[in-house]
Amino acid sequence: MSVIVVGLEQHRVPLDVLERVAIAEDDLGKVVAGLLDRANLAEIVVLSTCMRTELYAVVDRFHEGVTDLQEFLAGMAGAPVDTLEKSWTVLFDDAVTGHLFEVAAGMRSSVLGETEVLGQVRRALERAQAEHGAGPVLSGLFRHAVQTGRHVRSTTAIAQGTTSLSHVAVELAASRLGGSLAGRHVVVVGAGEMGEGMVDALGGHSDLAQVVVANRTEGRASTLAARIGGTGVGLAGLPDALAAADLVFVSTNAALPVLDAELLGPARARRGAKAGIAPLVVIDLGVPRNVDPNVAALAGIELLDMDDLTEHAERAMEGRRGELSAAQDIVAQEVERYRADERARGAAPVVSSLRARVEDLRRSELERHRGRLAELDERQWQEVDSVVRDVLAKLLHHPTVAVKEAAGTPRGERLVEALRTLFDL
Repeated sequence: MSVIVVGLEQHRVPLDVLERVAIAEDDLGKVVAGLLDRANLAEIVVLSTCMRTELYAVVDRFHEGVTDLQEFLAGMAGAPVDTLEKSWTVLFDDAVTGHLFEVAAGMRSSVLGETEVLGQVRRALERAQAEHGAGPVLSGLFRHAVQTGRHVRSTTAIAQGTTSLSHVAVELAASRLGGSLAGRHVVVVGAGEMGEGMVDALGGHSDLAQVVVANRTEGRASTLAARIGGTGVGLAGLPDALAAADLVFVSTNAALPVLDAELLGPARARRGAKAGIAPLVVIDLGVPRNVDPNVAALAGIELLDMDDLTEHAERAMEGRRGELSAAQDIVAQEVERYRADERARGAAPVVSSLRARVEDLRRSELERHRGRLAELDERQWQEVDSVVRDVLAKLLHHPTVAVKEAAGTPRGERLVEALRTLFDL
C-alpha cells in the first residue's frame, strides 16, 4: 500500500481553475464519503484551502490511485486530465509527509507562516474521521502534521509580523488608499472564519470612521461587529452599507458571487456625486470568487483578488525568508521522527506477539518443572525465574531491534514474515 497526494495549488494553476475545484468545509465530509466508494482508496482526507485543493489517500495500487484522484479533480475543474498535466501535485510516501508538514507549518502559503492553514489541516482530518475516511495511517500523519506546524511556529520567527491573509488584505487596502485607513468606512461581507479574521485585523485600526459587517444572519453579523464597535446588518442592509463604503472585504462560503455589477454599480454611482471621492476598493478573499470579475470594469471601483493578495504578500514577507531555513530543519527532523514512529508501529504487533509467545513458554515451562524443584525455597525460586527471564530478554533483544529498525522496508517485511513463520505467530 502507498500514501499519495494529488492536488492543484495556486502557484501552478490559474485562479479560475482553483476556484472550480475548491471545496467548502461543510462539503468535505460528502466528498470524502463519495471518494471512499472507489475500491482502490483505503483511506482519504480532503484538504481544500484558498491556496490549494489536495486529496490525500492510502491506496492499494499507486497508478490506479493517482488516476482516480486526478479524474475526480479534473471533473470538478471541467477539464480533461491531460490538459492539467503540468499543473498536478503528485507525491507518494515520504514526499507526502514532507509536503503536508510544510503546508501545516505555513511554509507553502502565500503568506509565509500564516496561521489559518493549521486549523484547516486539523478540520480536514476531523471531517474525514467523521466519515470514516481517515484510518490509522492518515490520522497519524495529519496529527503529526498539526504538531509540526505548532512546533515550527513556536520555535522560529516564521509567524512573526503579518501572518494571515486578513492582515495582508488590510495592509493591501491601506496601500491603495493613501497608506492609511484613518476615517474610512469599511464593509466586511461574511461573518465566517475569514470574516472574523478581517474584523480582528481591522481592530488594530482605531481611527476607522465605521465598520459594518454584513451577513446572511444579522445576529451573527452584529455579534462579530461588536468586537470593534461596529454595526451588523443582514444582506438586506448591504446596499445602503455599500453606498457609504470606501473599502469592502468579501469572504463567504458561497459557491457563486455575492457582489456583482448590479449591486455595486448603484453604490458607486451614489458616491460619485461627491467630489474628490477615491475609488471604492473591493477586496475579494473568496475561492471560489465572491465578487463577479466584471465588477473590475466599472468606473470608480478597484477590484483586487487572491492573485493580488499573493503578490502583495510576496513583497511583505521578504523579511521572514531567513526563517525558512530553520523551519525546514524542523520539518526534516519531524519527518524523520514520523518515519521512525511508523517503523516502530509497523513492527510492534509482531514484536508484541513474539514477546507474548516467549513469556507464555517461560511461565509454562517453569510451572512444569516446579514440582521437580520442590527443594528450592521461595527466594531461590524467584532467582531462577529472574535468570530465565533475563536470558530470554537478551536472546530477543537483537531480533526485535532489527525488526523495528527495518520496519516499513522490504527487508523489514521479510524479517517480520520470517518471525511469523519460525515462531508460528
